[in-house]
Amino acid sequence: MSKENILVVDDEEDIVELIRYNLASEGYDVVCTGTGEEAVRLAKSKQPDLVILDLMLPGISGIDVAKKLRADQKTRHIPIIMLTARSEESDIIKGLELADDYITKPFSPKILSARIGAVFRRKSEDSENEMIYRGDITIYPGRRRVEVCGESIELSFSEFQILVVLSNRPGWVFTRSHIVDEVRGDNYPVTERSVDVQIVGLRKKLGSCGHYIETVRSVGYRFKENP
Repeated sequence: MSKENILVVDDEEDIVELIRYNLASEGYDVVCTGTGEEAVRLAKSKQPDLVILDLMLPGISGIDVAKKLRADQKTRHIPIIMLTARSEESDIIKGLELADDYITKPFSPKILSARIGAVFRRKSEDSENEMIYRGDITIYPGRRRVEVCGESIELSFSEFQILVVLSNRPGWVFTRSHIVDEVRGDNYPVTERSVDVQIVGLRKKLGSCGHYIETVRSVGYRFKENP
């Protein structure tokens, strides 16, 4: 059975107990807390394999917790699944800038378990992948690192995943819905417009290599075949 350590951050005791019970029954080691401050401390001290994070917390918010974890070299690699009652598109887009997945309440424990498994599979696959070289861009999947002309750039988790998907098949045209499915799994609750938002941010951060990501009018996007 799995032995990954998962940190659950939520101030609703019944939800915490539901998650803890289901994950423990699947063999995960589970640590729980109800505050953002304690979540940051535990993430740094225990180095969990994954964090399940509510957005609305007493003290600092879940978004602020995620920002602190992403800003710290010791915790920036830890996958985050946001679990929240906020379901507006703007909240989802903001959440996906910092997290690996976003699940809205009420939720199915089976769906949460499946999403956790998907995150761990992606993490495992990334660690096994070799570096990707595309023109002046070098991608290190296992370390979630990207260099442009030898200089490291900072990408959100969603931007990084999109870049990996497109660059793995240069010249191949991906529809927006295909990108969502590839990055987040089938039927992920993100609108196609949010893909456009991620692409805009990704191109900007790639700077002189932003044109490597081409728009295919009325269809979607592709990574330039011979950058």
